[in-house]
This record gives sequence, structure tokens and C-alpha cells, in this order.
Amino acid sequence: MNDKFFDLKQEKQDRMINAALKVFAKSGYRHASTDEIVREAGISKGLLFHYFTSKLGLYGFLFGYSVRFMLLEFSREVDRLETDFFALTRQVERAKMKVMRLYPYMQQFLNRGIKEDCSEAAALIAEKRMDYEEQMRAYTMQADYSVFEGIGSMERIVCLMRYTIEGITAQMSERHDFTPEKLYEEICVYIDMLQHMHGAGQGKGGNGE
Repeated sequence: MNDKFFDLKQEKQDRMINAALKVFAKSGYRHASTDEIVREAGISKGLLFHYFTSKLGLYGFLFGYSVRFMLLEFSREVDRLETDFFALTRQVERAKMKVMRLYPYMQQFLNRGIKEDCSEAAALIAEKRMDYEEQMRAYTMQADYSVFEGIGSMERIVCLMRYTIEGITAQMSERHDFTPEKLYEEICVYIDMLQHMHGAGQGKGGNGE
């Protein structure tokens, strides 16, 4: 990567980054087209390769940039002393909302990158992918899951929440009036519902008897 990329105006940097994030997020590395990226960004292919010498170089830059940006936002929003599962989930989703305001496809790009099956691309991002996964796992393990005893395992509780959030995101992202703020509000509605159901179950069942 040519470091002069960061000498560009922020608007142009973000336009190029967002265009590439969108195409890679939707198509994966193997099927992503640099023609589509430059068309989306409104630049020439020559300019793209002036700053990123290859499609692989662009992909590697994007993944590293996305990991740094996302983890920085998490560090600002997530309280390291918080152990309540529902509060932690809200904090994580709030961080994602703030990222989405600037980079709408960054989270989708990272999710796809974690599952990337092109060996060349996967090898390039392997170390950063491991760092990202370990940090996300640390946030997951931060919660106190003993409150769910008798309801389900930690893995199933985490999966339940993830599937719920992914489903809401997929549904709302297709709406013409979609905004990160509306998505966050809707996710919080479901978090509140699940928290209420959990609380009602605890109150009714006591210690699960």
C-alpha cells in the first residue's frame, strides 16, 4: 500500500474504503471485482492501483483497517467491568451502530472475512483475524452466564442473541428508510424482550424448580 493514500482528503479516503468494503462484503474476495469497486467509488482503476498495488493488497489493507477501527470503537463503548449479558450486548451493538454511520459495510466485511475460503486472502489476514476473534471472544467471556443456569449453556445463549441480531439486521437493511440508529433501536427492543422473558422466568421458577 502507498502511504500517500492517507494524504487524500478524508472524504475521498472514505469513499474508496466504503466502495471496497461494500463489494468485498457482498461478493467475498474471490468474486469481488475491482471494476465494480472503482465504479462504486467514482475513481479510475489506475488511481486505485496507484495506492493499492493489487486486489490482494487492497483486501489486506481493508481488513487491517477494519479490525483497528472496530476494536477502537468497542474499547470506547464497552465497559470492561460490566458483567451483565444484556448490558454488554447493548454496548457492543451501540459500538457497531457508531461504526455503521461512517462505514455501513464494515461489520459485514469483517464477518465475511472471518469465513474467507480463498487461501491466498485467508493467509494474508490470518494474524489480524485471530486478533479480532480473540478480542471479540474476550467480550463474550466477560459476561456472567451463571444467571442463565437451568435455561441454557453459554454457547446457546450467545447463539440465540447472535441469530436474533443477525435476523433483525438482515430484515431492516432491506428497508428504504434504514438507518443505523433505527437498527440499534430495534435491536434494543428485542434485547429488552429477551431480558424481560429471562427475568420473568427467574421470578416464576426461582432457582429453576
